[in-house]
Amino acid sequence: MTYSPAPGAASLPRMLVAQAAFEIKLLLRNGEQLLLTAVIPVVLLALLSAVPAFDTAGHERVDFLVPGIIALSVMSTAFTSLAIATGYERRYGALKRLAVSPLPRWALLAAKAIMVSVVEALQIALVCGLGLALGWRPEGSPVSVVILVVIGTAAFAGLGLLMAGTLRAEATLAAANLVYLLLLVLGGVVIPFEQFPAAIRPVLESTPTGALADGLRSVLADGAGLPWRSCAVLIAWAVVGFAAAARWFRWE
Repeated sequence: MTYSPAPGAASLPRMLVAQAAFEIKLLLRNGEQLLLTAVIPVVLLALLSAVPAFDTAGHERVDFLVPGIIALSVMSTAFTSLAIATGYERRYGALKRLAVSPLPRWALLAAKAIMVSVVEALQIALVCGLGLALGWRPEGSPVSVVILVVIGTAAFAGLGLLMAGTLRAEATLAAANLVYLLLLVLGGVVIPFEQFPAAIRPVLESTPTGALADGLRSVLADGAGLPWRSCAVLIAWAVVGFAAAARWFRWE
């Protein structure tokens, strides 16, 4: 007897596409996360471009702000949103059920990576579009920018998965938002490192947000080549984050 539709698991590409589409829809339906990922960076860029609240270390205000806001967008999606969403999936048992489904665990992580990439592309397009409207004139190589964003995404994603896989969902929510606010202020996103005490600048520049914002600014505002120090810092964070997540991540 031939059954229609035929029983059995779908092909791996279909499962991956379906899971990635589900991850994107889930994020877009979450008003709080949508506010965090799409609205806040754009509003910050518009407000801070209009209000001279701080010195921009010799750069035009919008030229200084756009790279930092791009770094903030990457952090909001690859770290904060990913950590919170994964933490609650783990709490409600969704991860445990997916772990025993035909979808391989690596494909689940790949689907989340696709979701993060799609959302980041939309965020960066919004930020860059507003920046251009405000008079931003980027310099440097787009390839260097893409490399920095990819490495930065990996660094933040590793740390987000580590937090989501080790803390309770409520603790992940609080901690992820706290880290977001702290790095927004201290990570070189909107305030130049030169305005902080010299003793703590190396620490701030070595945070993933500080390294990404500083690297993007050196390319887009100064026209420099690929900033190897920023890349090295981000790669180190990515290696540490994913290694720790692989060691301590709990699926339930």
